[in-house]
Amino acid sequence: MKMSGSQVIQAPRQIVWKGLNDPKILQQSIPGCESIDATSPTEMSAKVVLKIGPVKATFKGAVTLSDIVAPESYRISGKGEGGLAGFASGGATVKLTENGSAETLMEYDVDAQVGGKIAMLGSRLIDSTARSLAERFFTKFAALMKQAPAKPPAAKPKAAKKVKTKPAGKKPPVKKPAKAKKAVAAKTKKKATKSRSR
Repeated sequence: MKMSGSQVIQAPRQIVWKGLNDPKILQQSIPGCESIDATSPTEMSAKVVLKIGPVKATFKGAVTLSDIVAPESYRISGKGEGGLAGFASGGATVKLTENGSAETLMEYDVDAQVGGKIAMLGSRLIDSTARSLAERFFTKFAALMKQAPAKPPAAKPKAAKKVKTKPAGKKPPVKKPAKAKKAVAAKTKKKATKSRSR
């Protein structure tokens, strides 16, 4: 099964690119995804529960990012084993083009294959389900990117504490003890009386 399409996202290309590489964003965007964990910058492990017609299965597998041209394009591909239900594999080539400073055109080409019990459901049902899943992924992803802040909020600078400083050069007056004051007063009194007697 192959399909292609495009989506205009109300977010700058750098933000969209960051989202395409964020496991948390991918988990929210992939229909039925229960968990996705990064094992390296280009590899992730995922668990997805899908219902195709009467068959419901849990797929566990790996997601790989390749052909990376940041922040312009890459290929995201994965393969999951669903036990008795069979397997599913596929990928998407994603290209981002700037449509101005706050808008991005995302174009994608998707291909998918299934095997085992799921393959017996018929190509028409599988194709329509795969198209629906791909459309749901890109629609949800676009909505999440629209909500993403363009820039992280800047940390408020801490106000510097005011330190009281004394003006340089001026020394505080030294308080003389009371006894010293009395002694000085007595000396001046003696001098005054001597000069009068003369």
